[in-house]
Amino acid sequence: MADLAPSRGATIVVVDDDADIRDLIVGQLRQENYRLFGASNLAELRQYLRDESVDLIVLDLNLPDGDGLSLCRELRSDGSDVQIIMVTARGSAIDRVLGLELGADDYLTKPFEPRELLVRIRNLLRRGRSEPALRGATTMRYAHFGPWRLDLQQRRLIAPDDKLVMLSSAEFRLLNRFLEEPNVVLARETLLPERRATAAFDRSIDLQVSRLRQKLAAISGGDELILTVRGEGYVLASGVDYS
Repeated sequence: MADLAPSRGATIVVVDDDADIRDLIVGQLRQENYRLFGASNLAELRQYLRDESVDLIVLDLNLPDGDGLSLCRELRSDGSDVQIIMVTARGSAIDRVLGLELGADDYLTKPFEPRELLVRIRNLLRRGRSEPALRGATTMRYAHFGPWRLDLQQRRLIAPDDKLVMLSSAEFRLLNRFLEEPNVVLARETLLPERRATAAFDRSIDLQVSRLRQKLAAISGGDELILTVRGEGYVLASGVDYS
């Protein structure tokens, strides 16, 4: 457990029990002026999170002292907004969706091209810098669409009877993206720009939309809010008001 590159860029922790893979990732990122730490297990990662202001975690799932999925869920439950990219040999669509639902911001399957990881990290850090500014630019708390309200501060979906529907971090971001441009067809790469390079054949995007639809379908008419436009993408077929 060591500081691998003392610089003034974003702080990144690379977590992998395979030293060769960890060194490969660190070597690629070192060129970008990031402040880098390497961890071989969850205990070391937790120590960095206590001691440092971490911007992004490159997180392997299979670790000697636990599962990266559980750690991801724990961080999101605690309200942490640190960016997380899961890097794992588990490559099925279900595994990807599970990781994203538990709060990962992106998911990359081993083996991978190091430059692709670098691009995804850049995109996430850029998005992370812009989101606080956007949040500060609006004083509105609720977005109203169809029969639903979305609590923009507590990231909860609220039914007309005030019943709460919990959203994963990935579902909240996806729904919020639809609300930004209602009645506009959004392509997959627009919905998830950090995975632009693989969006054309990444079916996990479709699965995320499907799960969000299932939650909206709990209210009559909610299943007609997000429509598929064949060959183009998806559209939120509703006006949006804020309060």
